[in-house]
Amino acid sequence: MSRQRRTLVPWLFILPGFGFLLLVGLYPLVFTFVTSFERYHLDTIYLGTPFVGFDNYIDSLRSSLFIGAMLRTGFFVLVALPVEMVLGLGIAFLLDRPRNDGLRAFTRVILVLPIATTPVVVGLFGALIFNTQFGVVNYLVGLAGIRPVDWLGSPTLAMVSVFALQVWQWTPFVALVMLATLATIPVEMEDAFFLESNSWLKRLRHIRLPYLIPGLTAAAIFQTAYMIKLFDMIYTLTRGGPGESTDLISLQMERLSFRAFDAGQAAAESVIMLVVTLVLSQLYIRFFYREPEA
Repeated sequence: MSRQRRTLVPWLFILPGFGFLLLVGLYPLVFTFVTSFERYHLDTIYLGTPFVGFDNYIDSLRSSLFIGAMLRTGFFVLVALPVEMVLGLGIAFLLDRPRNDGLRAFTRVILVLPIATTPVVVGLFGALIFNTQFGVVNYLVGLAGIRPVDWLGSPTLAMVSVFALQVWQWTPFVALVMLATLATIPVEMEDAFFLESNSWLKRLRHIRLPYLIPGLTAAAIFQTAYMIKLFDMIYTLTRGGPGESTDLISLQMERLSFRAFDAGQAAAESVIMLVVTLVLSQLYIRFFYREPEA
């Protein structure tokens, strides 16, 4: 086989996967970007989609519905993300202590179950447990002598319900990432530290935290991106209600595109949120990410 053919063969193996990636990944992104500059109304698409420049972006930034949905999404991320990080880190520390490998493996399987549950099922599950008449949460509240609470009928409590389901489903993901990160800490380094001090806080600050920061940063980026695009669970749980209390940005864009039929402005809003997600990711990396010193 000639040298040129040996160089070509690996690319022939890569080409199908690369083509599929372009089809399902790059094409929708380019289509959305192009659509964001057009008057793309689904009910009048047969009349054409004229180019309108930045009008869709300007209309989005002037829309009180879009700004309100962005603020609710930002608040949701700002509250849920730190809770997931703290709880996930705590679970990782607890699971890192036992030396029973069987118990640790079993616990990791349990942690995977919420992550493996589809968001639609989580939303339906939440609608059952937060049901006013026969929900498990109200049953437990009733044991304390408190009257049934309309969890999904109150704007504040509906957001609390969404927040609780998000934390329940994705805190295990953070815990698993932290467990994997803890496994990268050199045992020799920790053993050497124990010769000087038994302080848990000093061990966390000087030995563990430098190795945990990359994992924490990666988990924070993933969870921020996921919460910004969260749709399935909230849609099946509250439909964005009551009122607009749980109407996060993904639900607002769905309503604008498939109910108001303004796919052009919805595409512009999705591009704006993509830019926001990329900016947040870069800020996380810039201000939090640090490589552990050798």
